[in-house]
This record gives sequence, structure tokens and C-alpha cells, in this order.
Amino acid sequence: MTRVATASTARQGGAAGDDLATQLLDTLDGDRPDALILFASAQNDYGALLAALDARCHARATVGCSSAGEFTSDASGTGMTSAIALIAPDMQFRATLATSLSTDRVEAARTLVAGFQGVESSRFRHRTALVLVDALAGHAEDLVEQLTLATAGMYRFVGGGAGDDGAFRQTHVFLGTEFHTNAVVALEILSDKPFGIGARHGWQPASAALRVTESADSCVVSLNTIPASDAFEEHALATSQAFDRADPLPFFLHNVVGVKSDDGFKLRVPLGIAAEGGVMCAAEVPTGATTHIMSTQSVAAAEAASAAVKDAVDQVERAGHTPKAALFFDCVATRLRLGQDFGNELDAVGTALGDAPFVGFNSYGQIVRAEGQFSGFHNCTAVVLVIPD
Repeated sequence: MTRVATASTARQGGAAGDDLATQLLDTLDGDRPDALILFASAQNDYGALLAALDARCHARATVGCSSAGEFTSDASGTGMTSAIALIAPDMQFRATLATSLSTDRVEAARTLVAGFQGVESSRFRHRTALVLVDALAGHAEDLVEQLTLATAGMYRFVGGGAGDDGAFRQTHVFLGTEFHTNAVVALEILSDKPFGIGARHGWQPASAALRVTESADSCVVSLNTIPASDAFEEHALATSQAFDRADPLPFFLHNVVGVKSDDGFKLRVPLGIAAEGGVMCAAEVPTGATTHIMSTQSVAAAEAASAAVKDAVDQVERAGHTPKAALFFDCVATRLRLGQDFGNELDAVGTALGDAPFVGFNSYGQIVRAEGQFSGFHNCTAVVLVIPD
């Protein structure tokens, strides 16, 4: 039987670690967690936070990352830390780390997977990995692809990009008492019970198709041969929206890029305008891709999150199990766009989960690689991992 404890705190550094440890251990009757996952605001002293947690909890595997908004079933906000601890005798956990992400995703994937125990063993039927990445290092989409190749498609991946409270300067991932930039951590989870994974967004095309005629990494230089910012400005005029080139983010939060794929639209959040008129995005948009400028309504975010949770719960229940807890990720751009209404999305997640608690964070991108889901690295997408009993 899986045992779960969740906690959150507004304290910082070592005091936060002590507070979280007290909450988690009280729920677990003082027993040592098999796995501990945490998401911490960039306001934290990560070293002190992680050392305090480790000294008290002695978790067998600890992973996490910096964040841009933290929440549990009971609390949400910014400047906080949220955590979940698991004790599961019939599961197996292993935490791994890879660095130099920006220069070599192939090697990063191989390094992570070298520590996975399920690659060579068939002891467990289901192989899942939680992946937390420094998205500011770039190339997260390629990393997901390389992880799939390195595991021969045997693993399902879910996770997100570390945040730094919306500053977009430096983000960190955690392994044990260590914290790293330009890195990725993974928590391998082996089980005979299936974990549920769901991913949905509530965005729809609002423009005609736009071909990416030139791009450079995460900068869309031109759409239909004109500067990408000109294409956005034309869309703003056509839809009677204000578009301020000096401060485009308020417009961009409501008008994201949708990259057409076989599974639907993979979203990319525009962040700013480059000197030559290109549009900087939160993740890569390949040259030659067909895109649309996308729109949504506030209620759609809650509906998408609820649908993602129901998808994941259904996967667990079809196998004869009950949801015990969940990890939930959504984009920092979603929180910024919705403001106080982001609470409606969290309420929808809680309702769809029923009695199962959840923990999560606002991320700089979301990771999904699972059957029946539109896979890869996403923005503005509600992603959930449901843990079985």
C-alpha cells in the first residue's frame, strides 16, 4: 500500500526544510520516505533548504526544482515551497542527474538513463520517470526525444521546466542536497501498477495558418516571410487587441504560438521581440513548421486541467486501482494570464481527483511522453501524473 504525505510552507531556507520535514514526518509516523519531490521558489537558499530536509527525512531519493508558483491541495501562492513524500514497498525509485544540458542532449539522456534500473530488468511491468529540467538551458524538446531513444521507448516521461518566479534569469534542479543549473534530474519509478498521465490545453487557432519561414532556436524570425512581430501586430489589428511593441507580454499571454502536429497543437509562449523583429519564445519553434496564433478563454484552463486529470485517473482505475495522490504542472504563463482565476484551475484539479491530494508548481514548460498524449515539451499545458494506491 502506497503512503503519501504532502506539505507546503512560506518559510525560506533551513526553516522551510524543517517545517516541511515536520509536516511530512508527522503524516508518515516518522518513517523514512522512499522518494521526496519538492518545488521551491527562487527566493530560497536551496542549500539550506535541502540540507534541512535531508537531515530530518533521510529520503532514499530526493529530486525537485526551483519554481514560479507553488501549490498543494490545501495551499497555493508564490514564494513558497511544496513537497510530497512517498513510501511504497511495491515500487522502486532511483534519482539521477545529468549536466551540460545546453551542449549535448544525447549525452545528458545517456547519463540519466545509465542510472535507471528498469532498462535491463523486466521485474516491473510499468516504467515511468519524472523529469525536471533547466528549461533556460534550451533544447528541452530534443532532450525528451533523446530520452525516448535512450530507453528504446520503454518509459513514459512526465515533468516540467524549473522556474525562477518569472524572472527568466536562472533556474535550478535538485538532487539530494545538491542544486544545479544547465542540468536535468529524473526520478525513475518502477511499479506493477500503472501511473496515470494526462495532458490537455484549452487553446484554439485564432489566425490563418502561418509558415515559419525562418527561426533560430527559440526565436521565430519570420512568419510567411515577414518579421514575426509584424504578423502578431497584424493579428492584433484584425482582432481589435492592443499590441505594444515596447511591452508585448500582456498581448502574448493571450496570444500564443500553436505548432501544428499530428496530435494537435503544441504551444509556445512568446516572451518578447528581438531587435530584428523576431519573436522570442519559451521553447524552440522549427523552421518550416505550420503555426497559428492561438486564443483561449479563462474557463478553458480549468476545463483542460479537469480533462487531463480525468484522463489520468481513468488509466489508473481501468487497471483496478485507486488514485492515491497526484503531481500537477501548469505553465507560469497560465498563472500570469489568469491571475486570481488560477485558483479555479486548481479547484478543478482537486474536484477531478476526489479524495487524492496533489502537489505541483508553475513551470517553464511541461514534459509529456506517453501513449495517447500529444508528446514532447509544451507551454500553457496542464499536465498531471496520478499515483496509484
